[in-house]
This record gives sequence, C-alpha cells and structure tokens, in this order.
Amino acid sequence: MQRIGHVSRRGFLFGAGAAAAIGASAYGQGHAMRRIAPNRASEAFDPDVELELICKRDETSILTGRPTRVWRYAGHLIKGPANALTETPGAYLGPLLRFSKGQKVRIRLRNELPEETITHWHGLHVPMLMDGHPTAAIDPGETYVYEFDIRNRAGMYFYHPHTHEKTATQVYRGLAGAIIVEDEEERALALPSGAFEIPLVIQDRSFDDDNQLAYGDDMHTRMFGFYGDRALVNGRCNVTLDVANRPYRLRILNGSNARIYKLCWDDRTPLTVIGVDGGLLEKAETRPYVMLAPAERVDLLVDFTGRPQGSKLTMLSGEFYGLLPPMAQRMMGSNLPMGEAFPLFTARVTETSSDSWKPPEKLSTIRRFREADIANLDNPIPIAITMAHMAMLLNGRPYGHDDIQPHERIPVDSTQLIEIFHERGGMGQGGMGQGMGMGMMGGGGMMRGRMGGMGMMGMMSMAHPIHLHGQQFQIIERSFEGDEDAYATIREGFIDGGLKDTVLVAPGERLRIAKRFGDFKGRFMYHCHNLEHEDAGMMREFSVE
Repeated sequence: MQRIGHVSRRGFLFGAGAAAAIGASAYGQGHAMRRIAPNRASEAFDPDVELELICKRDETSILTGRPTRVWRYAGHLIKGPANALTETPGAYLGPLLRFSKGQKVRIRLRNELPEETITHWHGLHVPMLMDGHPTAAIDPGETYVYEFDIRNRAGMYFYHPHTHEKTATQVYRGLAGAIIVEDEEERALALPSGAFEIPLVIQDRSFDDDNQLAYGDDMHTRMFGFYGDRALVNGRCNVTLDVANRPYRLRILNGSNARIYKLCWDDRTPLTVIGVDGGLLEKAETRPYVMLAPAERVDLLVDFTGRPQGSKLTMLSGEFYGLLPPMAQRMMGSNLPMGEAFPLFTARVTETSSDSWKPPEKLSTIRRFREADIANLDNPIPIAITMAHMAMLLNGRPYGHDDIQPHERIPVDSTQLIEIFHERGGMGQGGMGQGMGMGMMGGGGMMRGRMGGMGMMGMMSMAHPIHLHGQQFQIIERSFEGDEDAYATIREGFIDGGLKDTVLVAPGERLRIAKRFGDFKGRFMYHCHNLEHEDAGMMREFSVE
C-alpha cells in the first residue's frame, strides 16, 4: 500500500508539533499488550452454522488497468444454510454473512497476513472472549475460534479488524464485511427480499498511478482521519444498480475510516427510513437526508414504482459543514472534501414490475427504558471527547491496557445512563455529567436533564462517531449549543428513535444514552470509530463485573 501525504510544508510542521504532543500524552499507546492464547473449538458447542474466514493478501480489479493489491476475508461454509455465507463477486469485501436469531455460530478465523490481526463482530452481543478484543490478536499462521449464540434482533451488522494500533490500516486495505441477522418479527413483515434487498457498503479510497491503494500516513491523517478521493460502493467505483419499478430495500453501511456522508437523492425525493444500527424502527420515518458516520447503518425503503424505464436516481453525499475544523478542510488534499456534494451510486430502472409493498404503521416493538430501569439516574457515566493539545483522549485518558477507572467498572445486568460530550479544556470543566438532575421526557417516561452550555467549540473540535461494544443503546436526549447555521445542515439527518451501537457527536452536541450491560462479564471497548482516532488512543474499555 502506497503512502501519500495531504499536507503542505506548513501543515507538516504543524503536524510535527502535534506528533510530539500526542507522543507526550498518549501514555497508553505503543506498549506491549498482554495477549491471550488463541481460543480453540469446544466439543460441547454444537453449531448450527460453522464457517471459516481467512485473512489473506489478494488482488482485485477496482480501476481500469492493473489489479489492486488488497487484504481481504475469504470465506468457506463448513455447515449450515447455503445463504449463511455469500461471496461478493469481484470485490475485496468479505463475504456477506447471514444468521438467524437463536442460531449457534462457530467461526474459524485464520491469519495468513504478514502481521497480527483479530476480528470484531460489530454490533453483536457476544462474550468478551468472542468480541475480538485487541488482546486476542493472533499471529500469522494462527487460528482463533469464535463460538457464540445470535442474541441480536434482526438488523445489519458487520465485521472488521480490531487490532491494537492497526485497525485503520487493516480496514483500509480491505478487511471488512457485512452481517445480516434475521428474526421472526421481521420475517412477518414480508419486506422486500432476495434480489430486492441490496446491502451497500460505502467507503472512500485513494489510488496511486499504478492503481494501488494510497494512504495518507501523515500527521494530518492521524489528527483528522483519512479521506480518500474516490467513493466506492461494495468495493467498486461508479456503481449503477439496475432495478425494476417496484419497492426495494437498501441496507447501507458506512465502512469508511473517517468520512461522514449525508445521504440524499439527487432529485430530493425524501428518504423512507425503516431501520438503523440495531434493526427496525417502530415505524417508518421520512427524512430529506440521513447523516451516516463511520460504522453507522441505515435501512431504506426505496419505491421505484411509477418511474419509467431508463429513468435514473442518484444517491449523493450532500453538502454540509461544521463537522471538521476549518484548518482540516484547508489542509485536506482529497478530491472529495468532506461536506461537498458528490455522487455515491445510481439506480437505473430497467424492468417493469407490478409488485408493490408499503410498510405497515408498526414495524417492530422496541422496549423503551424507564426511569426505574436506570441504575445511575443521578450520576451518569461520562464519555468526554478531547482533542485538546492534539491529544486523542476519552475522559482525559488515552487507551491503556488494564487502565480501568472507577467510573468504567459496571455491574453486570445493569442499565446505565451515559453522557457523551466534547470536553472544554481540562477534565472537570465540562461538568463530566456528575450529579446532573433530570426532569420528565414525554412519551417514554424517560427524564430530561440540564444540559451544561458547551459554548463555542475550539479550533480543533470535530465530529466523532462513538461506538460502544455489547448491547445496543437508546438515545435519550440530544442537545446542541454552537454554530446554528452549520448545525442546520445536518440536524434533520439524525435517526434517534431506533437502537444504536454507534452515534455521531457533532461539535457542540451533548448526548444522553441508556445502555444495558447484560449477560456477560469482562472488558468491552468504547471508542471513536474514526479509525485513525481509535488507533491514536481515543479508546477506553468498561469492565463489566
């Protein structure tokens, strides 16, 4: 993989200072991590689905001309339904995995790469030993065996490396794939399926003159994340979907390292949203656009009924601003600056159909948390995001192995209130969420809290997609104080009514979420899913005890 720089000499000098600052503060980074032995298959575990995933080097045609060298997951189904593993033809993405709630799954992960790796099942509720914790990384030639029950409701999830300080580059080289979980509640709806259900993984990449992946391994990238100059969908450029004039289900995952997308149709047809990270909403929502941060998913119902043959509809990433610092926008050398409009894929009507389907008034049932469910109602757990002095921190600390703080120790089988916000200056100045009172919230009986003023964000403030491992959470409250004009370009694109495992926290925002820590004890990560930030230390872990 080629390395490219996106910064001017002035930018490089700025970056050198930042490197010193990061090196001085990120005391949890760069150390030797204690490793656990690779997990082996258990004779007592009788899987319904068993498959092998091989992490390997390969090459594939992405651009015209020479094939591109990639890293990818190659899959082989050992036992189970034929649709449990479906290869993505001609693409570097790993096979689509399809499971059903209640199934027992065994996955044999074999490492044929030149460096250590481990795989995380993003969004799945599994024990720590099966979660792809960085301490479980395996060396070249080793195999790690995952065995777990599918406990999640129907939804789109995905898998990718979670290797200590190497997640960004391993994902960028191609290691990622989608997971679809089905259940009886969703099957009863008879949603568009088969050829009319289309999973779409959106990523951005850059290429050198030899068609090889180019990565900005410079301080600008480490500070703000990597932004490529081409948009890929399912590993391809300039994708066109041939569709019939009938309803379709588009299941979209943002698989980029850092880029945030604003999904909208070019003719401004509203989007019908039926699901997010953790599955179906209770009822469909209509939005002019949807904001999609790295690792977030959205489930769209798209009805092409009435559109004539030959007509086209293009999905764009629309215009917005305020999610990157101005200095980052100025230094960005990508041909696709974040926040500028560009096409993602096109749907072209090529067939006539009489099929129709409209979502029912009720799609699913989501059990809402009540005040009585929350164990720490008056003492929310803080997740304070800090980039002060070019340091990548959560709650004032970078990732450090065995560096569990008191507020990160969670009783098992408890539901916790968590407050996520941008820290202003040193620890404590943002209130840390301690002792903040709550009042009543309409509809779900949940309570509203006093939101401390965030003021104007500093010159380094940017949006962060925060991911919490384990069970999905519910967004209780989202408040904002800052640049209202910038916020107006994104605020209608947040889908907060469903279950989430990743949430975008824009500059000036403060969120309250309720999350269950059920069933399993152990260490479970929470981190920024801007992968360059994760590798730089913006990652911590809860100890569920």
